[in-house]
Amino acid sequence: MKMPKAVWWLVVGMALNITGSSFLWPLNTIYMKEELGKSLTLAGIVLMINSLGMVIGNLLGGTLFDKLGGYRTILCGTIICLMSTSLLNFFHGWPWYAVWLVCLGFGGGMIVPAIYAMAGAIWPKGGRKTFNAIYLAQNIGVALGATTSGFIAEMSFNYIFLANLIMYVLFALVAVTQFNVKFNYKVKSQLNTGLFTKENRPKVIALILLCLMFVICWIAYIQWESTIASFTQELDISMTQYSVLWAVNGLMILVAQPLIKPVIVLLRGNLKYQICLGIAIFICSFFITSFAQHFTIFLIGMIILTVGEMFVWPAVPTIANRLAPSGKEGSYQGYVNSASTVGKALGPFIGGFLVDTFNMRIMFLSMIFLLVIGMFIANFYDKGLTHHSS
Repeated sequence: MKMPKAVWWLVVGMALNITGSSFLWPLNTIYMKEELGKSLTLAGIVLMINSLGMVIGNLLGGTLFDKLGGYRTILCGTIICLMSTSLLNFFHGWPWYAVWLVCLGFGGGMIVPAIYAMAGAIWPKGGRKTFNAIYLAQNIGVALGATTSGFIAEMSFNYIFLANLIMYVLFALVAVTQFNVKFNYKVKSQLNTGLFTKENRPKVIALILLCLMFVICWIAYIQWESTIASFTQELDISMTQYSVLWAVNGLMILVAQPLIKPVIVLLRGNLKYQICLGIAIFICSFFITSFAQHFTIFLIGMIILTVGEMFVWPAVPTIANRLAPSGKEGSYQGYVNSASTVGKALGPFIGGFLVDTFNMRIMFLSMIFLLVIGMFIANFYDKGLTHHSS
């Protein structure tokens, strides 16, 4: 099946959007501590509020998609992002930096579920292929933004703010010129789509369990950006070597897709089995990394982790799209995106508490235990449905 041109533009738009936000996220804590003279605790509070803004944006973006359609929802989020990043270029002292950061999180949060829902609505027959393309675009954005932001920041943080603005301007141009497409989709007001009707209740329960599993996976995964990152520094592994781990992650996601395709064919496209396999691979990654004392083991752990995420991350929005009653596709994408954001917000706190109270070994064991629970939920999330949505 050939991907429709409209979906390709959504893929391009997602890459631009995530590249813009990825210029900032690796440097937020550094900027607030080194340039603005704020404590790490205060920086952490700002980032948690930013995550809360993203969750609210995710939920609102999904709901607005169902009520207004994708084009107008994405434009609303884009206007908020453009205003925030424009003001950030002129006012980036304290507390304005924190204010614009939260606004960017909120606006960006509106855009992402709308793009996912729009892609699913434009190409309903695309299935996993549709959402895998969006997932790849996100990773391209993260790789480009995160790897170049350090070099740009060394010249001046002002250039980071300018680069962020340029990416959102480019995204806005693509959104305005390419996202106003017609597709077979009826907005919520035209349909009786109450979430807790007798007909929809099993799907809602399945969605709640899917989101819980997604939160658990992200709590574990985000340890690689928080507690494990700190652990590598204690072992005298350089920041350059740590950056290599994420470069390998991004490169693998782009080039290793053909390697997992035979497995997907073997599983006959069953998304539930793909998720369970991916979580099992996550568990292997954490088990091996728990013994790491040298860079090579961390590299092996990251390679295994990346294989796992290639099975799990694209499958979740695909399942959400299939579970959604007609007219609720946007809301369901908002819920699963919110789940990932909640996991990203809670993960560093939970992992940090475990390391500070006990040690790294307990953190690794706790994450393995959580992932086992996640696999159990993934295996049984759809038992209440009359037919499998996987």
